[in-house]
Amino acid sequence: MKRRFHKPEQIVKKLREADAAIAAGSTVEQVCRQLRISDATYYNWRKQYGQMKLRQIKQLKAVQKENARLKKLVADLSLDNAILKEALSGNY
Repeated sequence: MKRRFHKPEQIVKKLREADAAIAAGSTVEQVCRQLRISDATYYNWRKQYGQMKLRQIKQLKAVQKENARLKKLVADLSLDNAILKEALSGNY
């Protein structure tokens, strides 16, 4: 089966659909078949995104984006620092 990547918003939407279907009397296996995901994927999503709202997902994405930006900044500054230390020590 071809691997599909879902965005967090899509995952939350599918989890809400699954909740509604399970409340209506379907089993987890039936719901997973309808959503075209495996049982393991359903339980992993439930563990990771189960209690999150859409607003929280957007905040999480913003924090992850900011974190990536800061990591890049630290890497650049570390490289600059290493270059300066090497130049000052005279090993060039």
